[in-house]
Amino acid sequence: MISPKLLARTLGEMGIVTAAQIERALAAQRQQGKRIGSLLVELGALKSEQMGQQLAAQLGVLPSSAPLGVDAALTTAVTAAMAQEHRVVPVAVQGDRLQLATDQLFNALAVEYLSSLAQRAAELVLVDAGEWDRVFAERYAHAGAGSVSVAKAAPAMASAASVAPSKPLAAAVEAAEGEGGDAPIVRLVDQLIDEAFRQRSSDIHIEPLEERMRIRFRIDGVLREVPSPPRRLHGSVVSRIKILAGMDIAEKRLPQDGRIQRTVGDRPLDFRVSSLPSLHGEAIVMRILDKASVLIGVEELGLAGEALDQFRHLITLPYGMVLVTGPTGSGKTTTLYAALSTLNTPKKKLITVEDPVEYQMPGINQVQVRPQVGLTFAQGLRAMLRQAPDVIMVGEIRDAETAQVAIQAALTGHLVFSTLHTNDAPGAITRLIDMGVPPYLVASTVQGVLAQRLIRKVCDACKTAYAPGLDELAPFLGMGGQSAGESLFAKGVGCVQCSNTGFRGRLGVFEFFLMTDPLRELVYARASSAAIRERACQLGMRTLKRDGWEKASRGATALSEVLRVISDET
Repeated sequence: MISPKLLARTLGEMGIVTAAQIERALAAQRQQGKRIGSLLVELGALKSEQMGQQLAAQLGVLPSSAPLGVDAALTTAVTAAMAQEHRVVPVAVQGDRLQLATDQLFNALAVEYLSSLAQRAAELVLVDAGEWDRVFAERYAHAGAGSVSVAKAAPAMASAASVAPSKPLAAAVEAAEGEGGDAPIVRLVDQLIDEAFRQRSSDIHIEPLEERMRIRFRIDGVLREVPSPPRRLHGSVVSRIKILAGMDIAEKRLPQDGRIQRTVGDRPLDFRVSSLPSLHGEAIVMRILDKASVLIGVEELGLAGEALDQFRHLITLPYGMVLVTGPTGSGKTTTLYAALSTLNTPKKKLITVEDPVEYQMPGINQVQVRPQVGLTFAQGLRAMLRQAPDVIMVGEIRDAETAQVAIQAALTGHLVFSTLHTNDAPGAITRLIDMGVPPYLVASTVQGVLAQRLIRKVCDACKTAYAPGLDELAPFLGMGGQSAGESLFAKGVGCVQCSNTGFRGRLGVFEFFLMTDPLRELVYARASSAAIRERACQLGMRTLKRDGWEKASRGATALSEVLRVISDET
């Protein structure tokens, strides 16, 4: 991040401002708290375009003072809507690089997307807003886009509502050499967040490597790298994010957690921020939590048929335990919240204990685990039982103490929801026994287990039917693969909407284990997970792999995607 003193000194060395002008601007900055660049402009010492060119040079963006021409052949793949959204128009080819005109200093995140359309490397050329409007109008007025008003078009990448730090950190801002909303790093972080949300990312990864900084978005469960700022800006980017998240920017030796609340457009978002000291600096992960995407009903989860009916029945029982299993990022929290939202009525008291509380749900008492003060899952659960709840949700059963207390709660007339990290549904039964819960208690309290994964959906815009080869069908023999000719398999060929991946969006695949008397007998006998699984399948349990096969055979996903997410062991 460019500090007031550094910016002023740099401009002075370039001969753009004098030492006396710098001193006056710095004095005014200390009194008024305004941005140093704005004050230099107000004092008449600096023209705004001069400051823009200086900042552009520091970010590696090429300034342009001469009017730009437009090569229409370069812009055929970029629609008027794309150009307006990114504020980028392809204008020329220099050597083997495509030049993109922009009036946004921090538009680097659009480069990869548009250069992929042109199939060549790209670089930004900075122009003022008037010049960009002229270039846009010259190109798109002849392409049937004249009806779109550039003056009225609001760029989708513009920064949304300003982000307020969770607590005053004036001293930390000074230490991070920040200077407000128009400072380059501030704008870069704002645009990074906006672009990640626009691309439907679930989290942002900022990683310091030995020679460069790498930024990646996780989109539909898969990480994708985006163009990153120079390595020298890593510390400033990290500091800005830590300030927004209310974290200690001076502490770089220990991991930290924080939270950012921000509105993008009309969507209120929460960002869970985690920092981790690594060999070459602090790594940052920002998890994007969108209430609108998680607060859904049970019917919208993707369960179907008998499994949906059985799950609906279980969550209305007066007591017992219902577990959801799967790896991190498999949608367990979404499933639990869907169940809670179904039960959330004035007639029932619902309490949750979570680490962390990811989404705030009106009408539900939510408790945040705080191990540093002794508030663990087990302690929180014991305290919750004294509040006379009807339904309890434990974010995760991590240890024997929490498992024992949760089982006792289920035995004493409470409906308990929780999660476990197991590969399949029957594995949750043996995991509880391994934690020290007696088999008879597991058999009598656990009513059902739902294992789940999230797999990518075939992009609707470029979906095409195809006949899979024998090598694709071989892993699914015995699941209906013999009659594959009657199925409607599909794959995505790649398009702009899915960034040429062939996939857009995700759906759930499920394995529902319903505890019945024959299965209770196996639990009493301490049978292995494999034996319980085999018997459950004989009784009609549909496995994760079979559910994935059925959804692929309907064209919702691809067979390769099912195998990518679900191993043969499940």
